[in-house]
Amino acid sequence: MGFIRYIKEEMQIIKERDPAIKTPLEVFLYPSFKAIIRYRIAHKLYLKKHYFLARWYSQRTARKTGIEIHPGATIGKGLFIDHGIGVIIGETTIIGDNVTLYQGVTLGGTGKESGKRHPTIGNNVMVSAGAKILGSFTVGENSKIGAGSVVLSEVPPNSTVVGVPGRVVKRDNIKIPREDMDHIHLPDPVFNDISKLQADNVKLMEELKKISKKVKQLEKQVSK
Repeated sequence: MGFIRYIKEEMQIIKERDPAIKTPLEVFLYPSFKAIIRYRIAHKLYLKKHYFLARWYSQRTARKTGIEIHPGATIGKGLFIDHGIGVIIGETTIIGDNVTLYQGVTLGGTGKESGKRHPTIGNNVMVSAGAKILGSFTVGENSKIGAGSVVLSEVPPNSTVVGVPGRVVKRDNIKIPREDMDHIHLPDPVFNDISKLQADNVKLMEELKKISKKVKQLEKQVSK
């Protein structure tokens, strides 16, 4: 009964977070559903120290779904991987509850660490398409990671991170519910910086014109 209940919960999670679903049976076609169910089996094998079997099973899953989850990773309840192609989750990754990952996300290491070398993802975190989180640090709960961001350091809870390297551009105490799937309308610090530079440039040009006009007036006075 426990396994059946678990499958029903996974089906409910996908239906909640993907508006493209029209019928419950479509859930069985999702790479995310297959990958998570197979990960649970591989993880049990890994915990029993059947390392070869666990890796063999997880690699078969990766070939079938395009989602590579190391069987040593620790994953909580309610993980949803949308589309899923190119998602990589490293061996010492820890993922909390109700986390959403989009295609192309990497939860990896930097290649310089031993022991715990992959990130810890808090509850209710959303990682947008193509984002890379590399290293052994924590992404605080209720945070959003923007598409294409490269996160290399700690992220406080309730934060929005964008850019390369990723930086926190928004932080408050408003919790992001697990149904909040908006990974488009995020702050753009690069655009904001460019806009500020443009505004400063306009002001500078106006000041130069004023100075140039005064210089010409002084030249006329001297010539007289």
